Amino acid sequence: MGDVDASDADEPHHPEVDDVDPEDDTPKEACGVFGVYAPGQPVAHLTYLGLFALQHRGQESAGMAVSDGESITVIKEMGLVANAFDERMLVALSGHLAIGHVRYSTTGSSVWRNSQPSYRDVGGIGFALGHNGNLVNTRQLADEAGMLPGAVASDTDVIAELLSIELGREGAHASLESALMEVVPRLEGAFSLTLQDADHLIGVRDPNGFRPLCLGRLDNGWVLASESPALDIIGAVFIRELDPGEMVVIDADGPRSSFPFAAERTDPTLCIFEFVYFSRPDSRLYGRSVHQARIHMGEQLAEQMPVDADMVMGVPESGLPAAEGYSRRSGIPYGQGLVKNRYIGRTFIAPSQELRAQAVRMKLNPLRENIEGKRVVVIDDSIVRGTTTRAMIKMLREAGATEVHMRVSSPPYRWPCFYGMDTGTRGELLAANLSVEEIRDFLGADTLAYLSLDRLVSAIDQAGTGQAGFCDACLTGSYPVEIPVSLGKGVLEGELLVPSDARGRIDDGVRVLPVDEAAAIGARRAEAEAEDRS
Repeated sequence: MGDVDASDADEPHHPEVDDVDPEDDTPKEACGVFGVYAPGQPVAHLTYLGLFALQHRGQESAGMAVSDGESITVIKEMGLVANAFDERMLVALSGHLAIGHVRYSTTGSSVWRNSQPSYRDVGGIGFALGHNGNLVNTRQLADEAGMLPGAVASDTDVIAELLSIELGREGAHASLESALMEVVPRLEGAFSLTLQDADHLIGVRDPNGFRPLCLGRLDNGWVLASESPALDIIGAVFIRELDPGEMVVIDADGPRSSFPFAAERTDPTLCIFEFVYFSRPDSRLYGRSVHQARIHMGEQLAEQMPVDADMVMGVPESGLPAAEGYSRRSGIPYGQGLVKNRYIGRTFIAPSQELRAQAVRMKLNPLRENIEGKRVVVIDDSIVRGTTTRAMIKMLREAGATEVHMRVSSPPYRWPCFYGMDTGTRGELLAANLSVEEIRDFLGADTLAYLSLDRLVSAIDQAGTGQAGFCDACLTGSYPVEIPVSLGKGVLEGELLVPSDARGRIDDGVRVLPVDEAAAIGARRAEAEAEDRS
C-alpha cells in the first residue's frame, strides 16, 4: 500500500473567480474498450454501436480494428464516435471480430498519434490493442524494452512494444495469448485491455480490478465491454464481469479463462468513482445498479447532513439521482433548478479569456420560476477545483434563490489519481488545500457538506449483494499499488514525448481500404494532424 505524504504535494493553485471551465469541477473520464467475436454478423456496425454506448468514457478520439481472418484493418480518428466513422466505412470494414476504443488521455497527449486501438505486426502476426487505465511503471517498462523517451507515446504504446518483443522472441511458435502470459504480469497499475489477432478476441483485467470489464453473449458470438449498456445496445446478454487478474480468450470454440497473476491476486479495488460519476447510471458493477447506488448516496447524505430548505435540485446529469434520493429521505420537494445545454457536452472547451465569465451559463442555465424566493439544496457528485460550482451558485442567487446549500454525494476530493483518471495535480484540488469551511466561503454557499466515506460505501452496498472492494485513493491518499511520489500525467507526458515526425508509425502494417474510403480518411487525418501542429 503506497501512501503519499502531504508534504509531497504540489504548490496549491488558487482559482480565480473568472478562471472557469465547465468541466473543471468533475474528474475526467478514463477510456472505454469494446470487443466482439461474431462470425456472420456486421462486427464493425456492432462495434460502432458499442462505442456509442461508451462515449461518456472518452471524447478525444475513437477507433476500431476489424479482422477478416487474414488481415486487420484499423481506423481511428480524433473526436466523437459519430465523427470518426461513416456508413461506407463501416460497410468496408468486413470481418468476424473487432475491437473498439474511445479515449480520454491519462498518459500521453490528446493527438491522433495516441488514439487507439494500437497496431503492430511481428513476423506476419498482426495484433491490435485497446487500453483503459494507467500504468505506474511505464518508464521502467519502456527502459526494459529499449525504448528511448522520444519513441514512446503512451503506456499503451509500451504494452504493444513489449508484446511485439515477446512475439519476436517466440518465433515460429508465437501467439498473442502466450505473449500476454509473459507480459501482463510485468504491468503495474490499472488496465482493462481488449486485444485481437486474426482469429482471437482477448480481454485482460488487472489484478486489482481498478477499471471495469464485462463479458456478454450474442446468438452466435461473444462481446467484451467496459460497461454493460454497450452489451444492451447490440442485443447481447450480460454474462458476468471479468474477475480481477483474469484473461479471457475467445475464438471459434468460445471463451476460456486463465489467471496470469494467480500468485499475486489481491482483494478487488474497483475505482469508487465508477459508482459516483464515471459509469452510466444504467450500468451494473459488482452486481449493483449504478443508478440505485447514486440514489442511496443521496439518501445517506440527507441522513448525515440535513438542512431546512424549500427545494432539492441536482446538477445535471450525474447529480440528479443523488438529488432524488436526498429529496426522498428528507421530505423536501424535488425540482429542476438548472437546464443543461446538451449540445455542448463533455467536450466543450472554455472560450477565450474575455468570455470565461459566461462559460458556465453556456452549459447550465437556472430556471428562475422554480428557484426565485426559495431556499435550495443543490446536490452534485463531486467538486474538483470549485470554479464552476462557484459560478453556478452565483447564478442561482441572481435567479432569486434566498439560500443555497451545497451537498456533495462523495467525500472531499483531495488526492490525484494515477490509475486511469485525469484529476490534475494535488495543488489544483480545492479540498487538498482548504478546509470545508474555507471551501464553503470560496464557493459562496450558505452551507456545504460532503458525504462521508463509510456512508458512501454503505450506499453502494445497499444497491446489491456480494463482495465489493474499492480504490478510494483520491479520497484518502492510500494507493493500492505503490506509485512514485512525483508521478503525474504531466510528468509522464514529459517522459514519453514523441517527436511530431513519428506520428503514425505504429500503424504502418494496417491494410489499406478501397481508394475512395482511404482518401476520405486520410483527408480527415491530415486535418487533425494540422490542428495538432498549430
